[in-house]
Amino acid sequence: MSLAEKLAGWSAGLKYSDLTPEAVHEVKRRLIDSTGTALGAYHSRPAAIGREAAAEVPVRNGAVVFGTRLRTAPPLAALCNGAHVRYLDYNDTYLSREPAHPSDNIPATLAVAQSAGATGRDFILATVIAYEIQCRLCDAASLRKNGWDHVFYVALASALGAARLWKCNSAAMVHALGLAGVCNIATRQTRTGQISMWKACAASNAARGGVLAANLARRGFTGPHEIFEGPKGVFKMLTGGPFDVELGSRSAGYMINRTYIKFWPAEYHAQSAIDAALQIRRELHAAGQSAADIERMEIESFEAAVSIIGSEPEKWRPTSRETADHSMGYMVCAALYDGDVTKKTFEPKRFTDPKVLSLLDRTAIREAEDLNPGYPAGIPNRLLVTLKDGRRLEKRVDFPRGHAGNPMSDEEVERKFRTLATGVISEKTQDALLKQMWSIDKAKHVRDVWSFNVARKGSARKSKPKPRVRR
Repeated sequence: MSLAEKLAGWSAGLKYSDLTPEAVHEVKRRLIDSTGTALGAYHSRPAAIGREAAAEVPVRNGAVVFGTRLRTAPPLAALCNGAHVRYLDYNDTYLSREPAHPSDNIPATLAVAQSAGATGRDFILATVIAYEIQCRLCDAASLRKNGWDHVFYVALASALGAARLWKCNSAAMVHALGLAGVCNIATRQTRTGQISMWKACAASNAARGGVLAANLARRGFTGPHEIFEGPKGVFKMLTGGPFDVELGSRSAGYMINRTYIKFWPAEYHAQSAIDAALQIRRELHAAGQSAADIERMEIESFEAAVSIIGSEPEKWRPTSRETADHSMGYMVCAALYDGDVTKKTFEPKRFTDPKVLSLLDRTAIREAEDLNPGYPAGIPNRLLVTLKDGRRLEKRVDFPRGHAGNPMSDEEVERKFRTLATGVISEKTQDALLKQMWSIDKAKHVRDVWSFNVARKGSARKSKPKPRVRR
């Protein structure tokens, strides 16, 4: 049996009754989280461009264009809505041999579910499948180390989630994998050096490709054989060798429950460093001091974090939002000054602030061998701060809030959603959306999820969000 046949057979055979209550509940939480991050990004330029493009292809019974009454073809909805979910770098994460933001699949599974007239339970099942496929592939083999981007796995995962919603058999799913796999190989240049708007769309474009592949395969379109094992396949060209995967079950559980929700809108490898910085800030303030009293700082981390968000010169003088939220040094310095990391942290006036940049100039990032074994089970980061009075402070955090080892509560997930939604939609609409998403397992159809009108920028009635829960 080929790997494609194994993945397809499992995806075609899994039933809603096979899911654990924990997996079902987690899909609801991730839908709420994804909706919040999409609302927070609604007025961003990449999101607006996506809506403009989707509006050019109206489809009467298609998928919702996020935050509108418009409907479009499912692949285009996956692209447009996925850009909303991803833009703030605030959607969920899974870290292993390859990193992932598995909620990148939700715009794809929801788009197909809407177009296909699927139930809420159908959507939940397809989403669990997509999470499982992507995260198991991330466990199996790195793409990053060979210069390829993690979004390739999104294409495969979205293809199988979409194919399940379209009720494809396992043979058609194998073809969907072949089509998605051969056409959606992406390079990691997206996340290298000066980072552009494309970071918001790389995964959603892969999801678009996965949905398109499934749509073709369900109609009888054949795809390349041996997408993994072939002489020009994944094993030979991308991963440098063969691998196998284990897949979830009711007894073993599912990967969605091992993934993490972000507490801060920052690249995940920096989450524990931000946590440590805020702890140090509280100590400084308790002693009547501040970030201005820091003489120098060392951030000790593990190889993946240093490579991805701590090694390139562009990360030390970010000139775009996309580069700033992938600069560990900048985010730690901003947290020390501001006491939080929010959307405003990544505005140009903040990441060009001379005070923050001065502290960044006195900061060094290095790989610490003793931290490498702690990853990817944890996210170990250690801050060593030397003050101008000679005092030294040290903090290490392995499991930031939202990690599977330190999960956010349902109340915290709702609070994150409301914080991002405030000023974009009314409190009444927030309440209605939350009620809809918490009960999606009872929905006879999901056609109206994400179908609402966002107020013009700045015109929504603003309710003051409740403060974050601090540990």
